[in-house]
Amino acid sequence: MSARRTLRTLILAAIASPWLADAGAAPDARGTAEAVVRVYGARAMGVKGWFAVHTWVAVKPSGATAYTVYEVIGWRLRWSDSALVVRNRQPDAPWFGSAPELYAEKRGRGVDELIKRIDKAARDYPYAGEYTLWPGPNSNTFTAWIARHVPELELDLPATAIGKDYLGSTVLSTAPSGSGFQFSLGGLLGIAVSGVEGLEVNLLGLSFGVGPSGVKLPLL
Repeated sequence: MSARRTLRTLILAAIASPWLADAGAAPDARGTAEAVVRVYGARAMGVKGWFAVHTWVAVKPSGATAYTVYEVIGWRLRWSDSALVVRNRQPDAPWFGSAPELYAEKRGRGVDELIKRIDKAARDYPYAGEYTLWPGPNSNTFTAWIARHVPELELDLPATAIGKDYLGSTVLSTAPSGSGFQFSLGGLLGIAVSGVEGLEVNLLGLSFGVGPSGVKLPLL
């Protein structure tokens, strides 16, 4: 068996392991008729977890009996031309032993339309074929891309969501929440101001700031 196939087998086995067991926080899909959108993050694996989180978006349309999760997983590029993963799975499962944290939730009326826009934005993600741990594009770049296209989520990603400020060749955009404005040089240096994030300064991919959620510091 090739090294690549062995690695893939080990990763898929880990994904199916108790490390990714149901954390039990999301509304039960079978018992919840209304539409639900939830955005989660959990500490990255290994040493990376000291500095950064992995984020994902989970949706359940009205009447659906399962959640669909949208996320970018960099190691998929070892055997695929896309790091984007769209699949049915429990939305609040730990990420390789790290408990997830809920960053945003929308439920009920109007959420089905948000889900359609999330799906379109995910499939239009321009960096699906590339992945760079720092400063991006990575899983947090993807989640910020979704939030910029669906500002109704009012998503305030934490300072540990390294990659959220990556804009590619663009230097001006809205803040990751899709509101306000942001200036960013390759995700390494910039500033963002919005009613959701407050004021954030990005230095070498690390965020410092203050906003409605409080003081934001790297590593916290």
